Amino acid sequence: MPDAPIRLSREVRDAVERGRPVVALESTIISHGLPRPRNLAVAQELEAAVREGGAVPATIAVLDGVARVGLGKGGLERVAEDTGMRKLGFRDLAPAVALGASGATTVSATAFLAHAAGIAVFATGGLGGVHRDWVTLQDESADLGLLARVPVTVVCAGVKSILDVPATLQRLETLNVGVVGYRTAEFPGFYLRSSGLPVDWTVDSPEQVAALMRARWQLNTDLTALIVANPVPERQQLDPALHDRVLAEALAAAGRAGVTGQAVTPFLLGYLVEHTGGASLEANLAAVRGNVALAAKIARSHAALR
Repeated sequence: MPDAPIRLSREVRDAVERGRPVVALESTIISHGLPRPRNLAVAQELEAAVREGGAVPATIAVLDGVARVGLGKGGLERVAEDTGMRKLGFRDLAPAVALGASGATTVSATAFLAHAAGIAVFATGGLGGVHRDWVTLQDESADLGLLARVPVTVVCAGVKSILDVPATLQRLETLNVGVVGYRTAEFPGFYLRSSGLPVDWTVDSPEQVAALMRARWQLNTDLTALIVANPVPERQQLDPALHDRVLAEALAAAGRAGVTGQAVTPFLLGYLVEHTGGASLEANLAAVRGNVALAAKIARSHAALR
């Protein structure tokens, strides 16, 4: 309907209705994660990579109070160029729709809208998770709670390494969110190929991921998300020694500056970009590219099984 709060593009709607492979993409990497004008070029590149993999891209954002699943050329350009674009998590969706606001969607909002639109596979860079000093601050990303509620397959490079990764994995286990390593027995470290922590299950092909998705549906255990943890290629990861040194410096700088709450993550990520000479950003983009390419193959294999 013209006034529906969730609106699929014609291409995405046709693909969903016909059971063709579709990959959901978040939009905060476009609006808040990359400098202009490179952000638009990367957004177009990622959509092209999905198409090259045999799937339909569905970049998601809220524009003028309408949740758009599949933006098209004009929508991508607006998200990339509008400096007033808000950052919307799941809890922000209803206010944004009610007030006619515009914003880019985070992991939690994108996963929810993808599921609402009938899209099974979502590609992103790194997930949010449990923050450091959780015992004191009890700060945890909204990503985790949402992933415990929607049966979307999320292809990512683990969780952001600035977080408490062991605690995040424990939390995912408590929430019954599935986690498998893609061709790895170790959980990826976002910028790094490995966090040094094990995963219980490893899959070796898109077909195996699709079979796992089908088994979850057959067993009715697809009540939560499935995380496919895909490590960044070794040659494109951030140098581990540089990562550890700069992250320690970033954490100390945040403490001295009194940075707290939602400001911590952008502060730390920005510090890493600046003090690694942009190497952390390139590792992030390498991870996203790999995840998008893999997600397209998984979506295609999943559609073939259906």
